[in-house]
Amino acid sequence: MQKKQHKVQVLLDAIPHIKKFSGKTIVIKYGGSAQTSPELQEKFAQDIVLLSLVGIKPVIVHGGGARISELLEKLEIKSEFIDGHRVTSKETMRIVEMVLSGEINKNITSLLNYHGAKAIGISGKDSAIIKAKAKDDGKFGYTGEVTQINADLINNLLDQGFIPVIAPIADSAQPNHPGFNINADIAASKIARALNAQKVLFLTDIVGVLNKEGKLLTSLDKDEVEEYKKDGTIAGGMIPKVDSCIEAIHDGVNKAHIIDGRVEHSILLELFTSDGVGTQFLRRDNPNNGIDLEQLINDKK
Repeated sequence: MQKKQHKVQVLLDAIPHIKKFSGKTIVIKYGGSAQTSPELQEKFAQDIVLLSLVGIKPVIVHGGGARISELLEKLEIKSEFIDGHRVTSKETMRIVEMVLSGEINKNITSLLNYHGAKAIGISGKDSAIIKAKAKDDGKFGYTGEVTQINADLINNLLDQGFIPVIAPIADSAQPNHPGFNINADIAASKIARALNAQKVLFLTDIVGVLNKEGKLLTSLDKDEVEEYKKDGTIAGGMIPKVDSCIEAIHDGVNKAHIIDGRVEHSILLELFTSDGVGTQFLRRDNPNNGIDLEQLINDKK
């Protein structure tokens, strides 16, 4: 009986959070182990279906770097990274689009539909959802810098009850162009901003942003992020993630979170519990945070 009562209490505790987010759009960047582990894939799909059932509008933006690197290595195509961004040659771009749009996107969509979702897989090229230009004047090859997000198609899909699953491939203003490879973290941030999303969540392979002693930093703002980047606490592939979080919250998204995708149901733990998980990014001057700093500290204890 105690176990049953505990289950009921968990559901009751989630009600205020469900009320808060029902009808809101939440963008989820799906990558890391959560995307490659069959067990975690199942848990992720269950989480997304539950969000949809309680009235939340999830939008999935996925990566696929590990699979891209694996295939490039098999094909003996050199791969290079600068500050966490892949340098994309024309030959690499073909592989990137094949893996992201043709393989991973459809696998995620199929899994969600199997679990009862109404998911539809699309590319940033569809309806020119994502437009881009060459990043840093071509320094990164066909890696792109987002210039525009066309939210109309995404909003239309959400209004019809679909869960959009978006591959981060961007369209070019030039005809017959192969398109651009977009960092999935950046794509998620830009899409969240364009949709006026309530939150953007980044699933990673760590518990969140850690300090030099390996302790979790539960809350960060822009100034703190810059200090941690200067002293090397935040480096490498974490840089695009934290930059995407900061950009999102300063461009209209209420909150951004980096959470551990290796933890089963981490999305539900973040959204439907008071403690949350991972690292959250806040504008300290944002009244829409709905929480003062003292309360934030208490909630994260």
